[in-house]
Amino acid sequence: MAYYVGLDVSVKETSICIMDDKGVVAARTDVSTDPDLISRFISKHASEVERVVHESGILAIWLTRELEKRGVPIICIDARLAHKALSGRINKSDQGDAEGLAQLARTGWFTQVHIRSEASERVRVLIGARERLIRMRKDLEGHVRGVLKVFGICMKPVGTGKLRGGFRDQLAAATDADPAIELLAEVFLPLHKTLCIARDALDEEVRMMARESDLARRLMTVPGVGPIVALAYIATLDDEKRFRRSVDV
Repeated sequence: MAYYVGLDVSVKETSICIMDDKGVVAARTDVSTDPDLISRFISKHASEVERVVHESGILAIWLTRELEKRGVPIICIDARLAHKALSGRINKSDQGDAEGLAQLARTGWFTQVHIRSEASERVRVLIGARERLIRMRKDLEGHVRGVLKVFGICMKPVGTGKLRGGFRDQLAAATDADPAIELLAEVFLPLHKTLCIARDALDEEVRMMARESDLARRLMTVPGVGPIVALAYIATLDDEKRFRRSVDV
């Protein structure tokens, strides 16, 4: 007999519902969100698992990969579409949602979500971290510029050379205007330099990754496409075979 499993996943606990091909619940439980515990319970109560589904979410990528390593036929489904089906249930609970997901697994009424490869996720993590560092640096610079204007000091535009040292030089030169600016400079100057160094280190790592990728080098022959755009495009698409037509991309 084929069995279908629904997993309602949260950060601490996962509700599991195992259902046979006739729609009868064979077993259910709540366990910690641990791939070993989840796979162990499924293998104990379902000899022939046809399909295991869980909704897309913050733990979806990690849990899908870990359960795949343990031989579980796991599928990540679109949480927005699944919500429409689960919201129709009268008694809303984690166990009820797990049963609803098991029903979706049995009927096949779901939309599968693509789980990107670990290589693509590494690229996205680096690009995302670089973007965050740039935002932090811009927020810091914007705050300092606003504070200095209160004292009648307008900072000049700053170039990208020498880790944007021109910004720090102007801030250091303004410390004589007021003790508050001196304290501000003491706190923000090393922080600004650290952010710039970290951003440059990630830039170098991204450029190295782009140089080692034949596809990225090919994309960079397009005018206006650099390492960041090329790698972001590759990481987002991940597996080109999942697109049937170029217009879908």
